[in-house]
Amino acid sequence: MDSKYQPQLVEEKIYKKWEDQGFFKASVNKKKKPFSIILPPPNANGSLHLGHAMFTYEDIMIRFNKMMGKETLWLLGLDHAGTETQFVFEKYLKKQGKSRYDYKRDELYKMIWDYVAENKNTIKSQLKRLGFALDWSKEKFTMDPEIVKIVYKTFKDLFDEGLVYRANKLINYCTNCGTSFSDLEVIYVERTDPLYYMKYGPFTLATVRPETKFGDTAVAVHPDDKRYKKWIGQEIEVDGLIGPFKVKVVADIAVDPKFGTGAVKVTPAHDFNDYEIAKRHNLPMKQVIGFDGKLNEHAGKYQGLRIFSARQQVVEDLKAKGHMVKIKEDYVHRVGTCYRCGKVLEPLPKEQWFIKVKPLADGAKKLIEKKETEVLPKRFKKRLTTILDDFIDWNISRQVVWGIRIPAYKCKSKNSWFISEEPPKKCQICDGDDFKQDEDTFDTWFSSAQWPYATLMTEGQETFDYFYPTSVMETGHDILRAWVARMMMIGYFSTKKTPFKTIFLHGMVRDSKGQKMSKSKGNVIDPILMIDKYGADALRSALIFGIKEGGDVSLSEEKVIGMRNFINKIWNMGRFIEMNLQAPNSKSQVTNKSKTLNELQKEYKKEKKQYIKYMDSYQFSKALGLVYEFIWHRFADYYIEQLKDEVINGNIEALGKLKEVYLENLKMLHPFTPFVTETVWKVFNGESILLEKL
Repeated sequence: MDSKYQPQLVEEKIYKKWEDQGFFKASVNKKKKPFSIILPPPNANGSLHLGHAMFTYEDIMIRFNKMMGKETLWLLGLDHAGTETQFVFEKYLKKQGKSRYDYKRDELYKMIWDYVAENKNTIKSQLKRLGFALDWSKEKFTMDPEIVKIVYKTFKDLFDEGLVYRANKLINYCTNCGTSFSDLEVIYVERTDPLYYMKYGPFTLATVRPETKFGDTAVAVHPDDKRYKKWIGQEIEVDGLIGPFKVKVVADIAVDPKFGTGAVKVTPAHDFNDYEIAKRHNLPMKQVIGFDGKLNEHAGKYQGLRIFSARQQVVEDLKAKGHMVKIKEDYVHRVGTCYRCGKVLEPLPKEQWFIKVKPLADGAKKLIEKKETEVLPKRFKKRLTTILDDFIDWNISRQVVWGIRIPAYKCKSKNSWFISEEPPKKCQICDGDDFKQDEDTFDTWFSSAQWPYATLMTEGQETFDYFYPTSVMETGHDILRAWVARMMMIGYFSTKKTPFKTIFLHGMVRDSKGQKMSKSKGNVIDPILMIDKYGADALRSALIFGIKEGGDVSLSEEKVIGMRNFINKIWNMGRFIEMNLQAPNSKSQVTNKSKTLNELQKEYKKEKKQYIKYMDSYQFSKALGLVYEFIWHRFADYYIEQLKDEVINGNIEALGKLKEVYLENLKMLHPFTPFVTETVWKVFNGESILLEKL
């Protein structure tokens, strides 16, 4: 063995040998118990980040269960990430002085496809750099034709069951990205804005959005508010700046009498609370803001102005007319923003496809109640149940080109819709040819909600039956709501089985101060850079060591260096044993350290028993910490020191026991540090450590 372990010289070669020897390729083997994980598919639009490096947890599970004698499948997949990928690509176009509107739909789609194809190879090579034991023969992409076929069938089945419907409802719309979003993709931020108190017929009322008054269809007050009792049910006339208009005064318990003056304007087309009030009181909707973010023809002279400019102008005009009573400058409220671009989202009425969630959520809850799906760490079980209780109907329509186009078709003569899994040759409603496919694509979460069963179905019935339900869904707790809950809902609907027996959730990766990593803060750590400098084993260990299960990871380069030192310690212990095995003075002799050897054997057995318990109960950090403490502070610092002289003097019994315990610890460490353990193992045994049993 060389005097120094240099991961940069061995890791790539080792991984290639694993691949060439087919160690990661799974097959149906009825003699073995199956263990399967479907990789949460990284977005195919860029490079891996530290969040992806947390897939180390899955690699640990796969390697451990493989060495426990199970048939393991870790299925690789990549996500087209519709809105996100198109957003990234549009930034690329913008640098060239172009936009998506410069291209026809098919042309833009082809350009993004080629862009994604280039990135796929980058991501796959980075997954290999991390040492992940993925089955590359079963690689999937969310837009593979066979996957799309399953997505279409699911949509049709949901529609036939009355769980998909089309409706003109208020949705979250980003006028910058040019698409709608579901409620789960809205990021609420606290903002301080002016609160405008303006004259409104006989009332004074407060609003942060005076520019939407052209879309008002009522004034609402609380039914118990004595100040306004006489006005309930009456019509009032309001000076609308572009001419007077009349609105009805309604009583609704949603009104907070303590907000402003207790009377609020109702703009159903541009506010979710107002939309609900309008439904209860049968009020009309009047849209005054377009999908381009500008006021429309209903705003009169303000038409064509963007929202903020219109607000400023309306405020000035109200002041000029003496209708602005006062302005409170420090009003703090929550505003919905786009999770992609950060712009304020606009509530707008739009006809979209929605999934009726409650029946699906109830089905998913039963899986938890019946313990068909276990949630780990256990503290997340209640959160998941609450998420399922709080779901509202899911808007799955997106106005982007990049994605799976919705297989819905509108019959123009009957003005109604039909669903077809295959491109129809004629209208299924009127039997004619005057029909058109929906321009929208599916929300990416809709296709990825089908990921566990869709991927395995494409591998054939035998493979599906053997590996499904999958053993574990391991992912970050931040997407419990957006993805995990939805996989349970859709997976159970389509297969009548849970998609995974165990949910294991990890935390977020943060910097050494516990702050979220971001490019703007300059505290981002590049996982590939860390691997280049210190090796994959050091990074992998740093992400797991000393972390409470499900807790956030505080990562610094210093911690990676610390784990690199541990890797070097593993190497140096092996080198000491190997050098003495090769020494010419090795001979059999009676040891005077038999008590120490017995103590070593006893302590090792206790260590391994505890290790298996930790691994079986998903306490991976504790398992790594246990072996770390034993091999460094007991094995190296105590037992090797106690036996060093006898080993050097040729005591084969002492050397043999050290070698035996050391190699057993290499097997326990392998799921965490696969490269160094493989390298050292081959020095002593010649074959791969993956052929060994724990």
